[in-house]
Amino acid sequence: MHSSENNPLLPSAASSFALRPVPTIDLKSQLPPKDWPHAPVHRLADCGVYFLTAGTLHKRLLFDTDAKRDLLERLLLCYAKQFGWQLEAWAVFANHYHFVARGHPNSANLRVFIAKLHSESARQLNSLDDTEGREVWHNFRDTKLTYQHAYLARLNYVHQNAVKHRLVPVASQYPWCSAAWFERTASAAQVKTIYGFKTDRVKVEDDY
Repeated sequence: MHSSENNPLLPSAASSFALRPVPTIDLKSQLPPKDWPHAPVHRLADCGVYFLTAGTLHKRLLFDTDAKRDLLERLLLCYAKQFGWQLEAWAVFANHYHFVARGHPNSANLRVFIAKLHSESARQLNSLDDTEGREVWHNFRDTKLTYQHAYLARLNYVHQNAVKHRLVPVASQYPWCSAAWFERTASAAQVKTIYGFKTDRVKVEDDY
């Protein structure tokens, strides 16, 4: 057997072999930080609490990459804060999103908030896809929640929506929803209560 020391065609001894380090780039680290809302309240009050669903035109999977869903979620969180709406649950997908949000006396009209979210997300998405002027959003439906049971059930519906669509086995594993944030910021009793509500009776028109 020939030693590698005498035969230049053979590789060096294993102990002396090392791969050249390859620089990696964490794309998520280059995104602006998410502007997380405060801890959830989870009770109805005098100010309006709404459940809202919006979908893309023809249910097209326009937000079909991690970067595009990052974009939509960041804009949702940003404009919710800018227009004075307290998000208590949200979920963003390739062709729709849901959220539960609480208004306050100084909150902007909900439709103004959504109009800004849709116009800016469409503009930025079309810039990414080089499709200027493409219509992105179809419509949205909002429901004012006035009963505690309906409110709590919809909180859980939104948190668990990625599981419902079979995207993840556990809600907190889906990056573009509030489940992980909720579990981190709410008390153990709150999490147990919300997750205990059944969602099979929550009817959402044009569910995706």
